[in-house]
Amino acid sequence: MQKPSKAGSASATPAKRGRPFGSTTGSGGGGGGASSSASPGDPGSAASIFGPSLHVYSNLVDENSKRIVLALQSGLKSEMTWALNAVTVLSFKEKDDFRRDSVPLCKIPGLLDAILQVVDDWRDIAIPRDYTKPERSRSLGLSALLTGFGNEATTIPSSDNLASPGGSTKSEENPNSLKRKRPVGWWFDEDGLFNLDEEGRAEKQICAIAASNIIRNFSFMPENETIMVQHRHCLETIFQCLEDQNTAEDDELITNLLETLVNLAPVLDLRIFSSTKPSFIKMSEKRAVESIMGMLGSSIKAWHCAAAELIGRLIINPDNEPFLLPFIPQIHKRLVDLMSLQAIDAQAAAVGALYNLTEVNMDCRLNLASERWAVDRLIKIVRVHTVPEVCRKAAMILESLVSESQNRQMLMAHETTFSEILMSEGKYSETFARILYELTAKPNSKMSSARAVWGNVS
Repeated sequence: MQKPSKAGSASATPAKRGRPFGSTTGSGGGGGGASSSASPGDPGSAASIFGPSLHVYSNLVDENSKRIVLALQSGLKSEMTWALNAVTVLSFKEKDDFRRDSVPLCKIPGLLDAILQVVDDWRDIAIPRDYTKPERSRSLGLSALLTGFGNEATTIPSSDNLASPGGSTKSEENPNSLKRKRPVGWWFDEDGLFNLDEEGRAEKQICAIAASNIIRNFSFMPENETIMVQHRHCLETIFQCLEDQNTAEDDELITNLLETLVNLAPVLDLRIFSSTKPSFIKMSEKRAVESIMGMLGSSIKAWHCAAAELIGRLIINPDNEPFLLPFIPQIHKRLVDLMSLQAIDAQAAAVGALYNLTEVNMDCRLNLASERWAVDRLIKIVRVHTVPEVCRKAAMILESLVSESQNRQMLMAHETTFSEILMSEGKYSETFARILYELTAKPNSKMSSARAVWGNVS
């Protein structure tokens, strides 16, 4: 039998299930959540701590559910490696896969909290090294001299020989310029007992990426949706990672968590951030929507495509409308810009989101119709896009816009183009026939006065 090739062979790593095109490349940690993109035999690679994929038997969870949770909570390298490998294999499930060893969250109490703790541990050390802590007011020992909490400018007598961390004494310095210096926090300035070196930071980072990949895999299982959308800590962690996309986050981690939100969006209610459930980050509905807007404005195609799809799914829930409607002008502007890109998937994501937004209320339809180039780009997509479903949705958007009487005068400028599509495109002739009927058979007051000259007033 031919020996199977190693994971680090020259063959390209296939894209993960459900992953938008171009999102398999990450920064920092190396990219793969389950370390399939790294060579297990390379000790210099941070992803090598996971090793090859494990063969997990079906009753692993029944016998070791507590051990999996405790291993993730321990922080020990060997235990976390075993637990992350096992849960990664167990959490992966294809749409038509009926494997018996796929594990829903409800079978392991405390698993989601333990996985989130792995992500939180990385976020705690992901602050840039040039970060400056703000000044804090000291009240303890304010009148004392040698507590380190006050009187920093007080001159210390030359007879006091205070040993510094480097081994020198204060008496060796110039007595005239000798002032009390605050030793508080000096052990955080250099790598040592309380800090991780670059290898340790890389291991923490790859563990957080693996944890985010597990969370993403769990979101594909319908039995996990209710648990995850009602877990406030989970949603707060996801939205804060999206909010901090430009600081110290890993691209693969952000992509995994963004896709998790896209999967959970149809059942996600943003009002959970104002509920009585305990909060860890004090995330609000407005901050959550602003983080989505940041992803929508990103230059990374996988991110702004997923953000557009996320908005289109969130707006379906009427309870989310009050939080999204204040951002409708910005959303429309960005989605119209996405329709101008050459990427087919970006155009499809923008049209899908606009299709749901135009069904919300009249203000959304009026705002979109008045957006510059919106109608022209929708017409262009109907004519040149290669996916029939995207073309159909673009035509339905135009029909929704023409249904508002305030938009008819604006759309009358495209009457000739609509007639050409009606005659040339048989698939969408019925839709554009209704559009032309709305423009001509139901004129508003301004159009009626204009047509009165030609005797067309009924």
